[in-house]
Amino acid sequence: MPLQLTIRRAQPADIPQIAAIERVAFTDPWDEKTLRESLAFYPESFFVAKDNGSIAGFVAGGVEDTGEEVYGHIMNLAVAPDYRRRGVGQQLIRRLEQEYAILGASGVQLEVRIGNAGAQEFYRRLGYREVFQIASYYANDEDALVMMKWFRF
Repeated sequence: MPLQLTIRRAQPADIPQIAAIERVAFTDPWDEKTLRESLAFYPESFFVAKDNGSIAGFVAGGVEDTGEEVYGHIMNLAVAPDYRRRGVGQQLIRRLEQEYAILGASGVQLEVRIGNAGAQEFYRRLGYREVFQIASYYANDEDALVMMKWFRF
């Protein structure tokens, strides 16, 4: 059955469904409090993909201003198991990138586990490139690979 996706900004009422997806997707998931704080801090860059009333996935990001550059930061992306490999993650990333461009960002940064080859390939297909590694970034001491995509206007 084809998806009837709608992408919109997340709302506080979405957090329980988002948290359920988060728990299935990650070994060290964000809790509801962290998800609520992220939504409160960055409401303009926290999106959900809905399919017939169910949340299929979400992306949470923020905007960082270094004083010289403004860039987007993808902090969290997860798709419910039944919706994986169906373009949901790509649509969420594209919507977030669009928001970052509107907000004046020159690019987007993210961190991904060094052992998560599938996620790294997903981001490469969307134009992200490896920049550097951060040692022991995750709770289990796994290194992170920092990836970036620069906008060209």
